[in-house]
Amino acid sequence: MNNIDELIDWTDCKDYIKINPPQEFSFSECLVYLSRSELECMHKVEENTVYKLLKLEDECVLIKVYYKNNCIYASFENCKPSKRIRAKVALYVWRMFDLGTDIKDFYCSINDDILSPLFKKYYGLRIIKINDLFEALCWAVIGQQINLKFAYTLKRRFVESYGEGFTFSGDRYWLFPKPETVAALDLTELKKLQFTGRKAEYIIGLAKCFTDGTLNEVDLRNRDYEYLVNKLVSIRGIGKWSADYTILKCFNLNNAFPIADVGIHNAMKNILKRDKKPTITEIEANAKHWKGWESYATFYLWRSLYD
Repeated sequence: MNNIDELIDWTDCKDYIKINPPQEFSFSECLVYLSRSELECMHKVEENTVYKLLKLEDECVLIKVYYKNNCIYASFENCKPSKRIRAKVALYVWRMFDLGTDIKDFYCSINDDILSPLFKKYYGLRIIKINDLFEALCWAVIGQQINLKFAYTLKRRFVESYGEGFTFSGDRYWLFPKPETVAALDLTELKKLQFTGRKAEYIIGLAKCFTDGTLNEVDLRNRDYEYLVNKLVSIRGIGKWSADYTILKCFNLNNAFPIADVGIHNAMKNILKRDKKPTITEIEANAKHWKGWESYATFYLWRSLYD
């Protein structure tokens, strides 16, 4: 996401901001992803509107994100933020919907029996980003080797126990726990939330990597895919799948491909109408056509599972 703020097409309307997305954008398709679990605690989706709590310059800002007349709007529910904070909100929303990526090339450069039908069904779907590296890595670890429902349950317990909460109009909104808070935890505290001992070690270890400078998000933003993978897998608890997932969700790179992902295997099995999942070799053969767009291929395959 380097220098993406220079490319944002937005208007400051003081009480709200207006963002002009690229033509290849579907807010409704993005909402399908954002609505995939009722247990989600980092945002709320109600009546085609997304509510998200941000903390910018030590100020809690609750934004209401909606789509009207081919534009994305973000209004400020609890405060009248400064011009500088309004600009940061615009950048956040732009990055959240990955609006800086030109997906026309994704559609035009690939023509196969797996992805081409998905282009028509989910046209305008963009990767929904997690704009915080610590959150993305924790979510990758939390989701390891458990079903998605329990992963959301663990995340909710974790966030509501150690994150900062904010109440507005009777609803509670949450910020993800800070590395400093998590680094100070004892393993037993996470075990009480039903984290395994190993997973608790990984999460606390991750937090310490941020507090001691082993992981520096600003520095990593300027690195290429190979560097990021090597750096992330050097961290205890982060394997190749977790590294690829994190790069896919958090960085402005499109060649991360978590090839061992069960969701990819199931999606391809369904699309190809087979009795068995494809082998890694078969997936690699198909993925040769997706060079440079593996992350988007993955995201579209995941989307097909929601049907």
